Amino acid sequence: MSLQTEFPFVLPRGYVDDEGISHRDGVMRLATAYDEIAPMKDPRVQNNPAYLAIILLSRVIIRLGNVEHINPKVIENLFAADMAYLQDFYRRINEQGHTRLQVTCPHCSKDFEVETAPLGES
Repeated sequence: MSLQTEFPFVLPRGYVDDEGISHRDGVMRLATAYDEIAPMKDPRVQNNPAYLAIILLSRVIIRLGNVEHINPKVIENLFAADMAYLQDFYRRINEQGHTRLQVTCPHCSKDFEVETAPLGES
């Protein structure tokens, strides 16, 4: 069994580029220790700790539609719903190592896992 290091996602709204094209599908890789440490030296993070999420996501998102370079400016221009989705997605794949969710059946109260499909897919 090999370690999965890249995870596809579909944004709820999508990044809209300068030409008005929406980019919703992407791929995020697992973060390294350096990905989490390096942004701490960035003056934007030192001035505003909330900016850490912007820098971190720009490092680990390896594809977003046809956008050639994922940088902090791209992440800054995401809709709030997309930013929240990506922060949750980052947490799930890096803390849990997968995109499965633990759920409980409302009828029989049995616990089980379900694989989450990227938002917008079924």
